[in-house]
Amino acid sequence: MEPLFYQLFENIHEEDFMILYLADKLPGAALKEFENIGCKVENNPDATSFDIGRGIGEAMVLIVRSTVVTKECIKNSPNLTLIIRAGAGVNNIDVEAASKSGIFVANCPGQNAIAVAELTMGLILSLDRFLPDNVADFRSGNWKKGVYSKADGLYGKTLGVIGTGQIGREVIRRTRAFGMPVVAWSRSLTHEKAELMDVNYAASVGEVASRSDILTVHVALSPETKRLISAKVLSELRDGAFFINTARAEVVDEEALFRELESGRIKAGLDVFSGEPESKKGEFTSRFQKLDNVYITHHIGASTRQAQMAVAMDAVDIVRRYLQEGTVRNWLNRCEKTEAPWQLIVRHYDKPGVLANILAELKDAGINTQEMENVIFDGMETACCTIQLDMKPDNGVIDAINKRHDEVITVVLLPAKTA
Repeated sequence: MEPLFYQLFENIHEEDFMILYLADKLPGAALKEFENIGCKVENNPDATSFDIGRGIGEAMVLIVRSTVVTKECIKNSPNLTLIIRAGAGVNNIDVEAASKSGIFVANCPGQNAIAVAELTMGLILSLDRFLPDNVADFRSGNWKKGVYSKADGLYGKTLGVIGTGQIGREVIRRTRAFGMPVVAWSRSLTHEKAELMDVNYAASVGEVASRSDILTVHVALSPETKRLISAKVLSELRDGAFFINTARAEVVDEEALFRELESGRIKAGLDVFSGEPESKKGEFTSRFQKLDNVYITHHIGASTRQAQMAVAMDAVDIVRRYLQEGTVRNWLNRCEKTEAPWQLIVRHYDKPGVLANILAELKDAGINTQEMENVIFDGMETACCTIQLDMKPDNGVIDAINKRHDEVITVVLLPAKTA
């Protein structure tokens, strides 16, 4: 029986279609679902950043996985209203440019957590048992059983986990089957949470590194996490330790990592590295290629059929809600809280023109509406509108709104809610 996310959404018959541009490959079932919910799909799985930088035509929605969305793409796509990253992080999207153009940015977090955790364990096992070298020598006809029979084994080794979000927790679950104790750190981890997760709490990233035989990092890229794994942290690793990165290259001081690897003091399994090719295939060079104590995969952490289907169907659901309800689930570039110091609460009759007239009074007074929410009471005769204002309206404005007796029931002015 297939998971719930494989189930097809109910067909929607519309005369008009919203154009959706896919710049990366998604499963065919997802493409069918986009059509079912009222989208015309422009499928361009081999599109590059340069290609979409010239614009995506009439498309309102852009979905990408690894393709970079630049400010040029945003500037040259006049109908674009929503960008979806079919994955967790959005470091390949110019979110600032999107925000300046009033374009929603959303993502699909958590859907690939198991896939990334599985690759993490695969890299750890590969480092311990020299699996890639075994295969390479076998294929070249070189038998080295004596060399490859010297693995330490994982049982009893301490795994250090940086980041205990969904991926980190999935790694921890799998680690238990190998009989490995875990020490962990994240910004939100407390002693109490660590106890519930059955892991050992560490107060800092450096403390995790100093207590670990294997260090794995699972944090999203942000200004706070850039080079979180610093030269100092790497120096805390004991000789012979493994370092695993299936997150983002930028969360590590790569110069320091290269020096540590070049010295032969530690080993690494990496799914990400700086200068990674953007294209799906082609030749490339990397300084890591000359090191035999590092195994690198092709940024495939989330690339399992199960994970890609889950992510794709999550993207379908985001588009469906946007198309049918006008809401954006997992909206990332929304201002969490405006600085509006006042809020106007207006109970009014639910009929055409009421809100327009209220906003006109505010506009004439030079007052900016920063946020507004209008809710309807049972019976659909009355409503209540809360308007966040950048300045306090004087009594004249309040009186002018109150005098609209056939439209307005009551008006209340209050200081804005504080965090």
